[in-house]
Amino acid sequence: MGGRRGAPGSGDDYSFVSPVVKYLVFFFNFIFWIISLVMVGIGVYARMMKHAEAALACLAVDPAIMLMVVGILMFIITFCGCVGSLRENICLLQTFCICLTVIFLLQLAAGILGFVFSDKARNRVTEMINNAVVHYREDIDLQNLIDFGQKEFGCCGGVTYTDWSRNMYFNCSLDNPSRERCSVPFSCCILSKDQQVINTMCGQGMQNLEHIEAGDHIYTNGCIDKLVDWIHSNLFLLGGIALGLAIPQLVGILLSQILINQIKDQIKLQNYNLKHSSDPWS
Repeated sequence: MGGRRGAPGSGDDYSFVSPVVKYLVFFFNFIFWIISLVMVGIGVYARMMKHAEAALACLAVDPAIMLMVVGILMFIITFCGCVGSLRENICLLQTFCICLTVIFLLQLAAGILGFVFSDKARNRVTEMINNAVVHYREDIDLQNLIDFGQKEFGCCGGVTYTDWSRNMYFNCSLDNPSRERCSVPFSCCILSKDQQVINTMCGQGMQNLEHIEAGDHIYTNGCIDKLVDWIHSNLFLLGGIALGLAIPQLVGILLSQILINQIKDQIKLQNYNLKHSSDPWS
């Protein structure tokens, strides 16, 4: 359809559809469409590498799978927005708008429920961390993620450092043949800045020590409490991130709805012109 020229009813050159709105919707979706392709590509590559290493455990928290799922959903939604805006297709634009609205409402509901049922959310996070501890040695991505979290937050395990006994390699049972029996990962260790030679075996046998004695060598506090403290001290940062995620969605919903209304008005104008061109006396 052409640009917005002339006046309504002045001829076939006039269009209610604004090229500015139309191509804003297109480029908005095109950018996120490209991002979705990159996300899927990274997820597939990471998954193939993990398949080569036979590290297929703990799929529920696999970042590669999560990246692919989010990327594919984003690809489908933004594809509807791209094609719908270029072809001025109301059905595709409404699909895009509805999907974006549903995602926004789900995010809003998740935030509210997480705040209202914070205790249940904490229990769920505890289960996830404990499950991650169990599968620590089975997934290299998960292992790196846990090590990063423990170093960054200065913590060890879920609730306390003895949670590592949940892992079969670090379990303290007498019949455990592992060389890491009753130990904790290196990422739990307290490292001195002036330490010239790093002892990578500093977590050896730490679960056998009392809390105070172990605290001289490793972090003894659990990561769940540290994570909660970090969230409380960074509420403004988290709020900014949430706002940054919400604004593009709201802009996409608004622009697509404006374009849908313009296309509907254009269809009404075309039907009016068609009717009066075939029957000028009506």
